[in-house]
Amino acid sequence: MKKLERDVVEHGAPTLAGLKTGNLFPVRADRETFSKELRGLNKVLTGKGVRLIPLGRVKKKILVYLYRPDRLREDLCEQEAETILCEKGYPLGNPERCVAELIRHLESDPVFPHEIGLFLGYPPSDVRCFMSHPCEGVKCTGCWKAYGNEAEAEETFARYRKCTDVYRKVYMRGKPLERLTVDLRRVQRTRRFSRIKFRNGKAGKGSDPVKGT
Repeated sequence: MKKLERDVVEHGAPTLAGLKTGNLFPVRADRETFSKELRGLNKVLTGKGVRLIPLGRVKKKILVYLYRPDRLREDLCEQEAETILCEKGYPLGNPERCVAELIRHLESDPVFPHEIGLFLGYPPSDVRCFMSHPCEGVKCTGCWKAYGNEAEAEETFARYRKCTDVYRKVYMRGKPLERLTVDLRRVQRTRRFSRIKFRNGKAGKGSDPVKGT
């Protein structure tokens, strides 16, 4: 069992499952081993619409970013997210260039760039509050500090925890990473096709217009 793959499942299950835009976590590995495992994992992940890249080093560990480019593009197009990115000097409209700029901020900023929460699927309003006054008005804490809808945030945190627990168990039982990684693009195509069939009256009796069964 490869360590990087195990770390991806342990720390990135919600992203693998399609519940989250991205996860960020440190790994301890030598450069050669890391590069080899990274190439192998991306051969599996990119075909499912997921990428794994290093963002830099933190002390003796490599900071790794697992994310879904399509989801990131949607997230960074939100008005509040664009406002924050613009204020911090990020290029708008191009998520890959934003990731490159994030790497630059991590390398050169004197303080940690907390706008990184936008790259992890955190609500822009919560990211803004944390950047402005991190200790004031916190409703609850999980993957991030939530300042707005407490019930919604708690539900999301619980869903992420359950996903991680399930993924950890099935992975340890031998389920491969390829089967753990949900291809959201395929799911969306299947649902669109099923809706078209349903509208055209081709769905059989008792079939589900969304699942196409």
